[in-house]
Amino acid sequence: MSNQKYNIADVAGGVPVKMWTKGVPVEDEAMKQLANAARLPIVFKHIAAMPDVHLGIGATVGSVIPTVKAIIPAAVGVDIGCGMMAAKTTLRAEDLPDNLGPLRSAIEAAVPHGFTPRRGGRDPGSWENPPESVDHIWGTLVDEFEALCELHPRLRNTNNRKHLGTLGTGNHFIEVCLDETGFVWFMLHSGSRGVGNAIGTHFIELAKKDAERHDRHLPDKDLAYFEEGAQYFGDYVRAVSWAQKFAMKNREVMMANLIATVRKVIAKPFDSHVEAVNCHHNYVQQEQHFGEDVFVTRKGAVSAKRGQMGIIPGSMGARSYIVRGLGNPESFESCSHGAGRVMSRTKAKKLFTVEDQIKATAGVECRKDANVIDEIPMAYKDIDAVMAAQEDLVEVVHTLKQVVCVKG
Repeated sequence: MSNQKYNIADVAGGVPVKMWTKGVPVEDEAMKQLANAARLPIVFKHIAAMPDVHLGIGATVGSVIPTVKAIIPAAVGVDIGCGMMAAKTTLRAEDLPDNLGPLRSAIEAAVPHGFTPRRGGRDPGSWENPPESVDHIWGTLVDEFEALCELHPRLRNTNNRKHLGTLGTGNHFIEVCLDETGFVWFMLHSGSRGVGNAIGTHFIELAKKDAERHDRHLPDKDLAYFEEGAQYFGDYVRAVSWAQKFAMKNREVMMANLIATVRKVIAKPFDSHVEAVNCHHNYVQQEQHFGEDVFVTRKGAVSAKRGQMGIIPGSMGARSYIVRGLGNPESFESCSHGAGRVMSRTKAKKLFTVEDQIKATAGVECRKDANVIDEIPMAYKDIDAVMAAQEDLVEVVHTLKQVVCVKG
């Protein structure tokens, strides 16, 4: 099989790791993490590492971990249901204003985003009073949330309703893009916000306590897992599926708000959902692979069943891709979720300057200040190399280049 796209890393005392990383750098620490996960007794068949694989907490970002009758909460992580949404419009490049500054300002004013203050003060990343459209969607989520809070009261005191339809921080973004034929797309990246973070953190702690109680000798304590039948297994499955629903709705609410805002700035009428994709890339769900029912945790990976549409974004200055899955069974029908970082945020801030950021994002209407240097394109792997490494996982349907980027 000389044309095989993946490498196989054998792990002593564990399942193999199949790696779609030809032509893409992989750090040693990420390899160690993959090997740690591969040694867990609950892992099924093998682990699939995507081309954007890099160090995470417990499990690597960019990995697909199938487990039998068990789930690892830290592998799902704390940004449960984080993912992408993209919508193609009937607008064309020439319909956009020459000066995109007012469009970016309008989007920033319409969608709450940014940091949560450490102490007191209002969280600029949440609604003070959620609009009616947000409350309407919250109405579809609240009963299930209340039931979870009965079982786990600490989840109640979280930013939930006020975070619905908000962007968040870090690598979350809203973009206006142009495709290869000049059509305008809207694209955004966000997850389950404060409430998802609280759910993730809470259950990771419970899983660690569970591991201590059962005296499980884990290669890394962050790989603590719940087995079916364990005290909190059912609660976690309910909580995580609720957070994934919240994340999906969060992106839909934001997209509707974004479209309404653009309509105020651009007078020309347009249709907004000519093609639309909404996909998670941090989540767990039950699936069937190699004839077995397993839980598949995609931590920084996208489902790529045959014919299924997905989104693989580049960095602030690079291209993004709308893709169609090829249903490769060896990757558990998955693909990468982006370019993947090559360095930590701290390292990026030390290495690069505001001038570097301005140069790297030339032609993009976006923030170019010291607070976004950690998101500079050079902090990410080369998206072209990442795409080349997974040609047997997805095919490219559209290539998008951003012209406006709003960062959290």
